[in-house]
Amino acid sequence: MMPDEFIGQILRLPRWLKRSLALVVDMVLCALTVWFAFCFRLDQWVVLSGIQWLTIPVSIAIAIPIFIRLGLYRAIFRFIGWAAFLSILKAISLYGLIYMTIFTMISFPGIPRTVGILQPLLLLLAVGLSRLVTRYMLGDSYRQLLRHGNRSHILIYGAGTMGRQLASALDNGAELKVKGFLDDDKSLHGSMIGSARVYDPAQLNALVEKLDVRTVLLAIPNISAARRNAIIESLRGGHVAVRLVPSVSEIAQGRVNLSDFHELDIKDLLGRDAVAPNPELLSRNIAGKTVMVTGAGGSIGSELCRQIMAVGPDRLLLVEQNEYALYTIHAELTRDFGEKADAILPLLGSVRDRRRIREILQTWPVDTIYHAAAYKHVPLVEHNPIEGIKNNVFGTEVMAEAAIEMGVPQFVLISTDKAVRPTNIMGASKRIAEMLLQALTENCRTTTFCMVRFGNVLGSSGSVVPLFRQQIRDGGPITLTHPDITRFFMTIPEASQLVIQAGAMAEGGDVFVLDMGEPVKIIDLARRMVELSGLTIQDDENPDGDIAFVMTGLRPAEKLYEELLIGENPGPTSHPLIMKARDEFLPWKALEEMLRQLEQTMDAGDVAASRAILASLVTGYRPSADVVDLVVLRNAEQVEDSIQLPNPDSTSYGRL
Repeated sequence: MMPDEFIGQILRLPRWLKRSLALVVDMVLCALTVWFAFCFRLDQWVVLSGIQWLTIPVSIAIAIPIFIRLGLYRAIFRFIGWAAFLSILKAISLYGLIYMTIFTMISFPGIPRTVGILQPLLLLLAVGLSRLVTRYMLGDSYRQLLRHGNRSHILIYGAGTMGRQLASALDNGAELKVKGFLDDDKSLHGSMIGSARVYDPAQLNALVEKLDVRTVLLAIPNISAARRNAIIESLRGGHVAVRLVPSVSEIAQGRVNLSDFHELDIKDLLGRDAVAPNPELLSRNIAGKTVMVTGAGGSIGSELCRQIMAVGPDRLLLVEQNEYALYTIHAELTRDFGEKADAILPLLGSVRDRRRIREILQTWPVDTIYHAAAYKHVPLVEHNPIEGIKNNVFGTEVMAEAAIEMGVPQFVLISTDKAVRPTNIMGASKRIAEMLLQALTENCRTTTFCMVRFGNVLGSSGSVVPLFRQQIRDGGPITLTHPDITRFFMTIPEASQLVIQAGAMAEGGDVFVLDMGEPVKIIDLARRMVELSGLTIQDDENPDGDIAFVMTGLRPAEKLYEELLIGENPGPTSHPLIMKARDEFLPWKALEEMLRQLEQTMDAGDVAASRAILASLVTGYRPSADVVDLVVLRNAEQVEDSIQLPNPDSTSYGRL
């Protein structure tokens, strides 16, 4: 094997010089094969003499022009394939026909006729082998030169059509080397696909060490979500990074590099099956109608817009106060739904701006409003309580009253599990927003209000998943607030589809609760992400691990766990993942009085009084000690005495 440095120098030569070198080599091969033809014919090593020397220049004079004309020097030898070898066969056949005509059919004294037959055959063998050797030596070294190191060893999970196409696409790549396949089909175990063996997935741990594997690529497109999750779970202990293959079209075209492989989808990290949406429920409040989404640039709002456009509204109004967020979602929807671009209207404005909202609803009569605009980051709202209440509570009031005034038939509020027995301003404000719509429903005949309550969505702006991924890329540590903290999780598309379907079942004042499955421990989610990245956890049992966990303590007003229900025995609906809560609320008259008092305390900048009113309105709201300063604690009793609260035992107040 030639040294890599020398081969690298050859590869860096100008193209014309490399072609010239190949031409000289072929001239030498012509001469050598003529001599070998004489030796084979005479059965001894001979020295050419006299007219015998004529066979060499004639061979070169015939061969080189033919080789040039048929493109033998246009091929890149390190990537040479069957097409190039067919060209060699055609060129040598034409050459042989001419050479045999001269030295076999016409003949010359002193030159055996069989030389005219043997030499073309030897030349075909010599030229073909020269190309094969060049491809082997330069091709492998060229890839090594490009990557400046060893190719990363991988296994492909799935020996089906996609797996084989993927292996073929990677064969000429510079970054990845397929060391084998994993497949559940026992009949394939031990068989060879190309140069790679098919192994039993149960052998993964041994294969990782034996084959020096660092990555497993999943090439199993047509399996159930449950089976897919089981496979991913089985790979966790193998200390390999698990990645998804790109699209079939990219694999078929051979354009596959390391950057084309994706990290596991969020739903794979979650490990739960999504329920197929009901098309009739999806379209009931959207198809052919004018729909408004507030907070359209947020994580939930933007996904609602995507799902709505897929159904086919007559017009979609994107209401957003953040200019860049509005630009981003409008540009995306315009690109993806180009034929319906004229139906997508980006509208800057705040949900707290009564005049602006009324102006929009007057200009475009709206059939359905999805109210997703809210301040939702718990610590930020806790540090800015008055702004949080203004946006979440009074922004909802502005939207609801405008909807009633303009006769909007359907109004859906996006709520949160943090509204249940909250310990923070964000959760309390969202519960009051729910109560506001419940109370307005009692005397409203024009607008059907409902709210949909669900937990965390994976991949949203407030989700831990993007944070954990970045921390893993940075080499850790992963920061966790508490080892026992749990949360409900759902993917953004699934949550958005369920919101639309729940809204279609509303009868007025409904509080819908999404079945989020079992709560997930955040530390288990982080551990799963680390292990599926091919890394190990650094802890007492494994002090040399890759990623450490650091506990930072609960943030202000953060709960260890969240709930979805205030009361008990939620009612079923026609959808298996949507329940109807039975939460009691204040009548509008009593609630409105409390809201006006809340406005007064906020206008005065009195955070303590505002918290006290929230506590009197929201069942189970107890401000966290981390966010209630000593002044508030000392004056809490004084504050409550200064506010005229309804009597909890009176029939007008009701049970919270």
